[in-house]
Amino acid sequence: MILKQFKELQEFLSKPQKVVIIGHKNPDGDAIGSTLGLKHYLDKKGHKTQVLMPNEYPEFLHWIPGSETVYRFDRQNNQCVKALRKSTLGFLLDFNALHRVGSDMQNTLEKYENDFALIDHHQQPDDFTYMYSDTSMSSTCQMVYNFIEMMGDLDLIDENIATCLYTGIMTDTGSFRFRSTTSTTHRIIADLIDKGAENDKIHSNVNDSNTYSRLLLLGQALTNLEILPEYKTAFITLTEAEKQRYNYEKGDTEGIVNYALSLKGIVFGVIFIEDEEQGIVKISFRSKGTFSVNQFARNYFDGGGHDNAAGGRSELSLQDTVAKFKSLLPEYKNELVSSYEV
Repeated sequence: MILKQFKELQEFLSKPQKVVIIGHKNPDGDAIGSTLGLKHYLDKKGHKTQVLMPNEYPEFLHWIPGSETVYRFDRQNNQCVKALRKSTLGFLLDFNALHRVGSDMQNTLEKYENDFALIDHHQQPDDFTYMYSDTSMSSTCQMVYNFIEMMGDLDLIDENIATCLYTGIMTDTGSFRFRSTTSTTHRIIADLIDKGAENDKIHSNVNDSNTYSRLLLLGQALTNLEILPEYKTAFITLTEAEKQRYNYEKGDTEGIVNYALSLKGIVFGVIFIEDEEQGIVKISFRSKGTFSVNQFARNYFDGGGHDNAAGGRSELSLQDTVAKFKSLLPEYKNELVSSYEV
């Protein structure tokens, strides 16, 4: 764990500040939950806050309390830049380096004249003035809960904060089934429920929002599933044409990679998604046991994340990206075979 200049940050926040709270590009439940959860907390402390996101996030997260106040850098550039200029502190949540916000927003943040405070659980973070980094944590939302506790303010957690933090913990732990889910995580979840998080409604809002076209897209993805039993690996591909055929919207591919990992005997699951707009192939990696997809993504696909969940990208064609991926597996055969007793 890295805890850098916490007392100084605590002192800085003892007086009202103008704070921007920033999440990563293509924000997920943990990014939205942690930024809005921190916003609601800081608002109660008398600070003026504004959440900034690089781009849109899935519709199934739009119900989260405070979502309507978020500025998007790709659509509300002037408002975002103005908020940054007026602010006295910038929080960076759920990402470990400025490039995770995308090049346009990164260029703006690199000119920021005040200090950044990082709260994040991804590996190998960049250095910032204030830092709370812990790769053992299940989620950034769990870390925001801990941050509020370290500030001595658990009594300030209300229904809105609890709902935001519960959502992020739930989504980043795969509904509490990943190895990062500890007994401490469950104790925090229990406290959030006590403080007003309605777990049944949160699960329903996130998981029961399928459209007919999204289910058809899932069917296409499962049709494209390929298994490599000798490497205990399964992967899924989705072309741009397949996405458009089923009226793809942001968030429609969320969680599909877990179907590959759910197969009996599989320890390495991957999805390759063609993104014509960005000219890349987006990749999600998942693993069981000791095989580090974080290191694999860093080594070969310009990515990273956690030991058992990471993302990456490729500027090759979809076909060439998959061919590259397959060519790497023999080198990791022993690690994959011994990664986990399935």
